[in-house]
Amino acid sequence: MELNFSKLDGLLPAIIQDAVSGEVLMLGFMNPEAWEKTLATGRVHYFSRTRQKLWCKGETSGHVQLVKEIYLDCDEDTVLIRVEQAGGATCHTGHRSCFYRLWQNGEVRLVGEKVFDPKEVYGSE
Repeated sequence: MELNFSKLDGLLPAIIQDAVSGEVLMLGFMNPEAWEKTLATGRVHYFSRTRQKLWCKGETSGHVQLVKEIYLDCDEDTVLIRVEQAGGATCHTGHRSCFYRLWQNGEVRLVGEKVFDPKEVYGSE
């Protein structure tokens, strides 16, 4: 089965979910090279739309995503990857999930768990 990378300028969305808890950790994008590296290494790779380059989650922080299961959607243009999140945090802000803010009644509340200090890991933030 071939994935369809033609719809978003050669990219497809990758939904990342904790394999144990089911929590959605992040949404990233993959190009064919990121997909192949993910399959070859068992660690999730992405294509950064901002930096226009391939990257492996955790290459700086050590908080890698180890692939446990991969699901393909019906249109073959989105993947759901269930992972073991090493280090306990996904988000570069230090939160467990990138979805740590809740929109409720017209306001945003912080609800997610912060696992690390980004200044200590990245030297900025």
